[in-house]
Amino acid sequence: MPEKSQIGPDIRALRLARKMTLEDLARALDKSVGWLSQVERNLSVPTVDDLHSIARVLEAPVSIFFGIADAPEDERGLVVRASARREIGERDSGLLEALVSPDLTDDFEVIHSTFLPGSALKKPRQRATKEVVYLVSGKLDVWIGGQKFTISTGDSFRIKGSEYRWANPYDDPAIAIWVISPPVY
Repeated sequence: MPEKSQIGPDIRALRLARKMTLEDLARALDKSVGWLSQVERNLSVPTVDDLHSIARVLEAPVSIFFGIADAPEDERGLVVRASARREIGERDSGLLEALVSPDLTDDFEVIHSTFLPGSALKKPRQRATKEVVYLVSGKLDVWIGGQKFTISTGDSFRIKGSEYRWANPYDDPAIAIWVISPPVY
């Protein structure tokens, strides 16, 4: 089970990023507003089944609620050690992702992504977000609004609600840092 102290605030952050009220989410989950309010304030702990339902309704991977590493009290919410990053995403398409942000309670999130050689997001994706991506290493082909770009180490690009997809047809992994607002994971 995920660490109780972060589940509630993360659920609340995701709900607010999707402009949903407590009532909207509670109705979609077939739960009471009181129960959801208690979960968001960490007064109640949702079951694993509840977390799956919450993730489905919020269109987020359920993995975001798991893998929260225990940190020393004085570092919680401030420091994320490389060895303690929360793995996120569904691990499909050869994309490995980890949350660099301490949690999802800011107006943005920071994601570390590794695009494995030969991997691709074949079906375009579109989200109501603003995203800036910095390529730390490697090379990546990116289509934004149908226009193709080849991004190399040190380059960056922005996506503002546009349809996009990516491919790494190269021999080396491509590593990128994403800043996404509002949080989607």
